[in-house]
Amino acid sequence: MSNLVSVETSDGVRTIRWNRPEKKNALLREMYTAAAEAIESGEAEKSVRVFVLGGQPGLFTAGNDLVDFMEAPPHIGSGDMPPVERFMRALMGAKKPVIAEVDGLAIGIGTTLLMHCDLAYASENAAFKTPFADLALAPEFASSLLFPTRLGRAAASDLLMLGSVWNAARALEAGLITGIFPSARLANDVREKALALAAKSPGAVRKAKELMMTPDEPLDARMAREGGIFAEMLQSPEFSEAVTAFMERRAPDFSKFG
Repeated sequence: MSNLVSVETSDGVRTIRWNRPEKKNALLREMYTAAAEAIESGEAEKSVRVFVLGGQPGLFTAGNDLVDFMEAPPHIGSGDMPPVERFMRALMGAKKPVIAEVDGLAIGIGTTLLMHCDLAYASENAAFKTPFADLALAPEFASSLLFPTRLGRAAASDLLMLGSVWNAARALEAGLITGIFPSARLANDVREKALALAAKSPGAVRKAKELMMTPDEPLDARMAREGGIFAEMLQSPEFSEAVTAFMERRAPDFSKFG
């Protein structure tokens, strides 16, 4: 595991942090590989319930390291998978929830990846920019689809064509992030959110994410899909624990479930 990415797991939360502050957390291939491995292994570990993806105080990531990038420009979807694609596919394919913690710069892929997180919190110091047009490049990792869908065409154009810098308030208003916490408390407040999520029924959380990630379909079809899953979960040990805890007037204990 690269020392440029720190990985810590406690109380069901795996925290993955970019750790190259002297280069503004500019991302190298080895950093993508290490982060991908942390997600892939966490998906297979029962003890991991939630992922948190962050950087260092005052700095999320300045995007790709251009020197490293130009040594091996990635060709996404062609044969051998480049490290950046492996990382993004691990993030996009994670069945467990992922929370982004953004303090300071979130440039390029630092903004793109937020579309693939379930929750994203930022400090008042956050700055979001996708400089693809400035670099004579196209959008990446489905941002040309997800930005207009979530943010609206005009806001997406502001990011992807004009390359405007958004502050945290603008990002929250547009729906790019979930909330804003003071920089001094960001890591602690995000961890509280992660711990709250980790304490919930892991099966229910995964199914909610799976359903929200399911492609659009007619309302009747979605209701039927939800109904089938709902009926299955009524028979689950996790539901039994939830009901027993309610009857016993205590908090449910889902720690034994994976």
